Amino acid sequence: MNPELARAAELIRSVPDYPEPGILFRDITPLLADAAALKATTEALIEPFAGAFDVVAGIEARGFILAGAAAIAAGVGLVPIRKAGKLPRPAAGVDYSLEYGTATIEMHDDLPAGTRILLIDDVLATGGTLAAGRQLVERLGHSVAGISVLFEIDGLGGRDLIGDLHTVFHSA
Repeated sequence: MNPELARAAELIRSVPDYPEPGILFRDITPLLADAAALKATTEALIEPFAGAFDVVAGIEARGFILAGAAAIAAGVGLVPIRKAGKLPRPAAGVDYSLEYGTATIEMHDDLPAGTRILLIDDVLATGGTLAAGRQLVERLGHSVAGISVLFEIDGLGGRDLIGDLHTVFHSA
């Protein structure tokens, strides 16, 4: 691992019992505040998919931040995937389960059919959010060119649900 990525990994904090008791939250805000760490992780998120996508989609909320940086680095646009009720004119929505409840995500349909989308999120835990994001992208007639996450919590089954994806950092 390059030195900047190793340093970036050290900036991710674990916060116990947030947002609910029993959940170990991964706080990436120190990484985001460090320009060199953010640049290194952004490049690592998109590198395996260079030239294979037309747009980056980020899943609310921290996925937006990473996807925005990735879109700029790759010279492509950004599509937000938001929680239900946050978009003024959602084209489609998907319900999903997460480790501490259920939710719905929605997306606009402003892209030409068949657009190749790189789906980015911050953390892969059980995989429900990313699976819903992939389903939403495909439901709207686009293809998922790849899925990339900053941090994967191994052992929670997310990779089993998602399948092939790129992860920058892993943790037990």
